[in-house]
Amino acid sequence: LKVIRDQPTAQYKWGEYAGTDAVLQKYGQVHDINRTGSMLDNIIYYRIRLQTDWFAPDLLEELLSAAGATVSERGPYLFFKHLIVQRRLTPLPVFLQTASPQAAQRAMLNLGYCIKNNTAANIFNKDLDARNYGINRFHKVYLFDYDALEPFTDVKIRTNSDRFDGEEDIPDWFFEDGVIFLPEEIDIGLNIDQRELRRAFREAHGDLLTTDYWERIQNALLAGKVPNIQVYPESCELRQPGT
Repeated sequence: LKVIRDQPTAQYKWGEYAGTDAVLQKYGQVHDINRTGSMLDNIIYYRIRLQTDWFAPDLLEELLSAAGATVSERGPYLFFKHLIVQRRLTPLPVFLQTASPQAAQRAMLNLGYCIKNNTAANIFNKDLDARNYGINRFHKVYLFDYDALEPFTDVKIRTNSDRFDGEEDIPDWFFEDGVIFLPEEIDIGLNIDQRELRRAFREAHGDLLTTDYWERIQNALLAGKVPNIQVYPESCELRQPGT
């Protein structure tokens, strides 16, 4: 169960906050589109009443302080103006803390497929942090947090890879409006501490760190084409004998 905060946390870094209604609209859009098997569905309920004693005191306090514009306490009940319902997943960083090396590397492989599939659906998550992704018991990775989604065709793909070491001039893209994305920084943006897992991600999905990949997908979408999606590794594909 999810409730949208009245104001974003201190980690929010995308200019002016558009408000709760704008975030709910993004969740509604994800519900309506082809989620390519890589975005978690959600249902938004409105005007919900739940018993107050179902909530731990610290959780109740946080709900009323952080989402007081949409959550209120009335007698023995807690009233929600909206409530987002999603299937429960394990947040990816939590999973990686206790997963075996093999399971953790498989999760990183599936994370790359998740990002690629979302992009093919014209969905770009500008908050790349791995905490926005969850994993189910079959080790399939889903994006489940949608407040930072943008149409990928609106994203400006830029790079610093063409700059010289020690070059101090501010790059031209710094002054551009809109959503700027530097592919070479994607593994940093994922905010995954384990170096060996970042390496596994780069080895499996090195194309995600190149502007060529993202520009090719963006150009295909702008031309009205539907890029391929991949919901399982190539090693699991059924093949005809001799191919």
